Amino acid sequence: MNQGKYVFAQISAFLPQRIFDRFVAKYKGNYRVHHFSCWNQLLCMMFGQLSNRDSLRDLVLTINAHRSKFYHLGFGKAVSKTNLAVANEQRDWKIYFDFANSLITEAKKICVEDSTTFPFPNPVYAFDSTTINLCLNVFCWATFRNKEGGIKLHTQYDVRTSIPVFIDVTNACVHDINAMDKIHYEPGSFYIFDRGYLDYTRLHIIQACGAYFVIRPRKTLQFKRLYSAPVDKSTGVRCDQIGQLKYFYSKKGYPDKIRKIRFYDVEQKRTLIFLTNNLLLPSDQIAALYKNRWKIELFFKWIKQHLRITSFWGRTENAVMTQVYTAIITYCAVAIIRQKLKSAYSTYEVLQILGASLLDKTPLNELLQKKNNQDVKELLDNQLKIF
Repeated sequence: MNQGKYVFAQISAFLPQRIFDRFVAKYKGNYRVHHFSCWNQLLCMMFGQLSNRDSLRDLVLTINAHRSKFYHLGFGKAVSKTNLAVANEQRDWKIYFDFANSLITEAKKICVEDSTTFPFPNPVYAFDSTTINLCLNVFCWATFRNKEGGIKLHTQYDVRTSIPVFIDVTNACVHDINAMDKIHYEPGSFYIFDRGYLDYTRLHIIQACGAYFVIRPRKTLQFKRLYSAPVDKSTGVRCDQIGQLKYFYSKKGYPDKIRKIRFYDVEQKRTLIFLTNNLLLPSDQIAALYKNRWKIELFFKWIKQHLRITSFWGRTENAVMTQVYTAIITYCAVAIIRQKLKSAYSTYEVLQILGASLLDKTPLNELLQKKNNQDVKELLDNQLKIF
């Protein structure tokens, strides 16, 4: 009989509980709490994320079906719908925000070591946002439009490590450009933006920090060419020019030289224009950098499909924030486990395997070891030949 730990208990063992307790003490999360602590709350929420529960009632019903395993799973003495709902509404969501940032730092550090296949030596970040629609009658604090509510996830995504290094949750009415003010720009790093983030004053801040940006301009761009560089049109690059902006306010916001690259995408049969402050990198690599921006779109699609951030288990702003950041904690925990155990499965595959095996007692290193189904040796056939 296997006397090992449950798979969910093995997952929670990868979480640094001492660091979490430090954040709990900072925000007094366990003040006047008798048995259902913040740690128990976190594990219950992670169990719901991994098992893909639809509602709070569904989550509590599933958990209470295994009451005899509460001690081993870390859920405490008892879990009720009221206790979990009150904890999500009243305990400060910044506990889970700070803990998520701590795990992001650890996951980024671990995953960088295994990102040797990425062609660019410098860090590359894609920045974008996604909107989650909410019912305004239920989530009255999430103002968006007249008859709609919603929240927006502003995300800085590390393309090399596939880790979201920065996430800011705001009302959906907040414009994307405002989130650029909260980014800490690293010298030598590349930041890839969509056209909606075009603000020359904020782009000049990136230039002043010693970082680089790649962005698509609007169709009304007025550009004064100073000189051009030779290009290889077989790579798709049509022109590579260095110049300055023409409009008064544009030039006032970004007075330095800027580079414009015109690129023809053969797959989609359209011409793209890029602006960047990097004057040395080959033009085809600038186009390849922008192509990596689509990875953040895939990340948004992935977390909406496989983690619970579109249907919420609470109505208040604190409950929604808590659920979003516990989803990020779950994602980072899966990424850390995958890297530490050197699993050949993708993050999506690891999440699917763990979600179906939470109450098994199989060791994680065996569970996440990819089997080669083609390498099967048949038994020797000793039957004599007739002919």
